[in-house]
Parts: sequence; structure tokens; C-alpha cells
Amino acid sequence: MVVIDAENLIMGRLASNVAKLLLNGSEVIIVNAEKAIISGSKKRIIEDYYQKRNVGTARKGPYYPRMPDRILKRTIRGMMPYKKPSGKEALKRLKVYIGIPKDLQDEPLSTIKGASATGKIKFIQLGEVSRGLGAKF
Repeated sequence: MVVIDAENLIMGRLASNVAKLLLNGSEVIIVNAEKAIISGSKKRIIEDYYQKRNVGTARKGPYYPRMPDRILKRTIRGMMPYKKPSGKEALKRLKVYIGIPKDLQDEPLSTIKGASATGKIKFIQLGEVSRGLGAKF
């Protein structure tokens, strides 16, 4: 079991590394999902996610989540063959949380090399994007 702290990690890099771990058979738990970051200008990122959210209809979909843990899980799902049996089994081994649950506070948290934000980059936290979409957490 691998417990990953998503604080100040770039969401796309985090998602690709977690997808590899899941496909190799590891059980992965991600905490602090709302503190993961997305690189780019704030205005463009919020517009992109708002546009994704408004595609389709409420009855037919596609359904795009508002909550930061669900957005992160959907991003990871997009990097896996989720329609095949191996991808379905791998997604069952993934758990994503907002904050740190009480039962995981004593667990050692690991980070992913190459996923942390370094240098001067424009970014926005996933929690801010979620609030912009209307999430309340």
C-alpha cells in the first residue's frame, strides 16, 4: 500500500505515475487531493474545466465531477485502459481523499519524484478549481 501526499504536486504528472503503480498491482491512496496543483494561467484553467463541466446534458452526460477528489480520480482514469478488465481492477485499488483521514494520519506519506512544482510557474490549486465549479467541501 502506497500513501501519497498530493500537496504541491502537479496533477498530470501525479496521475501518470499513479496510473503506472496501479497497473503494476499496487494499492494507492492519495491524500490532500485539494492541494494538488495544475500548471497554467488561472483564467484559462477555470475556463477549460467549466467548459468540460457544461458539455452534454444532465440526462445523457458526459458527467464531469466537481469535487477535487473525484476530478483527480477521473484524471487518473483517463491515463488507464479503464474499459478493459485490467484497468477496472486497477481503479478498484485507488482511493483519493480530501485532507487526511484519521486512520491514515500515522502512516508515512510518500511523494513522487519529478511531480513537484519547481521554479516560477503559474498554477492554481485543484481546490480552487472545484470551488469555481460550485463544489462545497
